[in-house]
Amino acid sequence: MAGSPPPPPPPPLSGQWRAYALLALVMLLWAGNSIVGRAVRADIPPFTLALGRWLIATLVVLPFALPNLRKDWRAARAGWWWILVLGFFGIVCFNALIYSGLHYTTATNALLLQASIPAGVLALDRMLHGTRAKPIQLAGVALSTLGVLAIVLRGDLASLARLQFGRGDMLVLGGVVAWSFYTVLLRRRPDISGTSFLLLIFALGALVMAPLSAFELAHGASVHWSWSVVAAYGYVGLFPSVVAYIIYNAATAKLGAGRAGQAITLMPLFGALLSVVLLGEQLARYHVVGMALILAGIVLSALALRHGDNRKSRVAPQPVES
Repeated sequence: MAGSPPPPPPPPLSGQWRAYALLALVMLLWAGNSIVGRAVRADIPPFTLALGRWLIATLVVLPFALPNLRKDWRAARAGWWWILVLGFFGIVCFNALIYSGLHYTTATNALLLQASIPAGVLALDRMLHGTRAKPIQLAGVALSTLGVLAIVLRGDLASLARLQFGRGDMLVLGGVVAWSFYTVLLRRRPDISGTSFLLLIFALGALVMAPLSAFELAHGASVHWSWSVVAAYGYVGLFPSVVAYIIYNAATAKLGAGRAGQAITLMPLFGALLSVVLLGEQLARYHVVGMALILAGIVLSALALRHGDNRKSRVAPQPVES
């Protein structure tokens, strides 16, 4: 795409690994989000869960963002189109589709489909910005994807033929495409502070989810309130929303879309580990194999970053935190 902003320069080695470590934390929080979304599917309708999530996130960010938003308002108005686009893909579409899909599909299928995000990010980055992935980076994505398959399929490739895909899987796949667009287009975010940006896209998410929630509640859905439901709202509204989005946006600015997107492959790994800790499941050999492949793929991606092309033509990324 002509006139698109250049990718970020490779950060120093220490900054690079710090960014990957923070992305790992993001994936842990998002793995917990998927577990919570699946656990409360019978108690909270999907759009109502998303509405509560973004209302809470908006209220949490609001006192921190308002002073910055006053300074950023002119730039935000000038870049309103990209704020709408990023909010649409990263907040509205992704979360509504994932929460809806979890009502109709298994966690295994959802994890398998989300493993395609890194490839989707690389493909979209190539189509929209002309970014060429180096062979070592492609190899890293392939290794990480094999690691995801090892975990999701429990080390049994024959189970791939037994997987069934239906309505829920199509919804999750739509969420995968939406998140790929969000990651690739983050470089077009207006030059405003991170808190201002989050407040605007979180508020957009709440605004869009409100009529959708009202529709599903008017047609027979309801929230079955309990302390576990309150805790679920508290978790999804704070950790995979405010905390995770701040870190993910910052890491994407530092590492670039392709490498940040590859961190998604850590989600099924963390999902399996959370199942061991929270549900008492056993850690099997395929977990270890999958973990090794995922980490090896991320290391290869990091090596590609250190040896990236066109370093002289790149400019510093926009700050995402004030």
